[in-house]
Amino acid sequence: MSSTTPTVLAVIPARGGSKGVPAKNLAPVGGVPLVARAVRACLGARLVTDVIVSTDDDAIAATARAAGAGALPRPAELSGDTATSESALLHALGAFEATHGRRVDVVLLIQCTSPFLTSSDVDGVASEVVHGAADTALTVAPSHGFLWRDGRDRRDGRDRDRDHAGAGADSDGGARRTYGVNHDKAHRPRRQDRPQDFLETGAAYAMTAEGLRTHGHRFFGRTALVVTDPARVLEIDDPHDLARARALAPLLDEKVTPDLAAVDAVVLDFDGTQTDDRVLIDSDGRELVAVHRGDGLGVAALRRCGVRLLILSSERNPVVAARARKLAVPVLHGVERKDLALKQWCDEHAIDPRRVLYAGNDVNDLPCFGLVGWPVAVADAHDAVRAAARAVTAAPGGAGAIREIAAWLLGPTLSTPAP
Repeated sequence: MSSTTPTVLAVIPARGGSKGVPAKNLAPVGGVPLVARAVRACLGARLVTDVIVSTDDDAIAATARAAGAGALPRPAELSGDTATSESALLHALGAFEATHGRRVDVVLLIQCTSPFLTSSDVDGVASEVVHGAADTALTVAPSHGFLWRDGRDRRDGRDRDRDHAGAGADSDGGARRTYGVNHDKAHRPRRQDRPQDFLETGAAYAMTAEGLRTHGHRFFGRTALVVTDPARVLEIDDPHDLARARALAPLLDEKVTPDLAAVDAVVLDFDGTQTDDRVLIDSDGRELVAVHRGDGLGVAALRRCGVRLLILSSERNPVVAARARKLAVPVLHGVERKDLALKQWCDEHAIDPRRVLYAGNDVNDLPCFGLVGWPVAVADAHDAVRAAARAVTAAPGGAGAIREIAAWLLGPTLSTPAP
């Protein structure tokens, strides 16, 4: 590699079609679309100079640009189920060099279906190639599992292992059905006595651009293994994988909260978010709820700072309107489809939904979470809501959660910025 700063191009293939999980690459994990999570991991890597998303989908392209990457339209012949990742890499490599007028030294293949990829992982594979230790590199995780193989070919039912060599044959001498791949089933050594195996994570690969052009695939020459945390290894191929990723995100993601530079509007659910979700009913059927005075302080501070506010509730209840009047905040209540109402409100006020913070607590808030850039769950929200949130308050609903959100945006003293 030359002494000048090398051009390291990270390419994120992201087709619009997905049979296992519809619109998979736009599916949010931890409140952030998968493709945006991959972009952020690349942008946070020290050695990466350029990031582009190769896609055939306009929505994915828009999400990639909003996250800070370039978006490269992928030709139809490279967008089908049979198209290889290498074909997308080569197309992206050629298009980038033609557009930017400079040669790429190292190409990275980054898969956005690995939601817990870190910037350190990206830098790890890039470093092995940039600094000349290897021609190619990939992320792997330590594996201690015993692998087995079924000798019957699933495609046509024929036995494929009759001539398999080594110990472990069936004791009856008949046609073999199963055998150990990385072990002799007649002798199973202890974990500490076995050679260390590594599992390819599918998350990040690096290669010299010249080698990719010459060989047409991602593994050539000297290949380096970059060992990653096995707890973070997950590839999303079906809805169950996506559900697991969303459940793990609150545990694995770095805790982040927005500031005022990231948010133009704050939209608040009412029941369970501004209240503790309990209702008191008197003998005349009138409903009473409890709210937190600190929340009122936070709302007032946000209003003074020019943050646009809205209360959005599916309940048509006089108490919601009364609280909105008290806070001097517009309200939409008795709304059957909160997501449609939110989208219309954003359109009417020329607000980019990606710069909206929406705070909620229950599953009817999830459609709104999918629209906004900052979905926030209160501490005692439904598990599915917490899993889909980008940030979670420490305070439960009705116990100062809105005051806490205001402190994220304005600082702990809720001071009004100087004019």
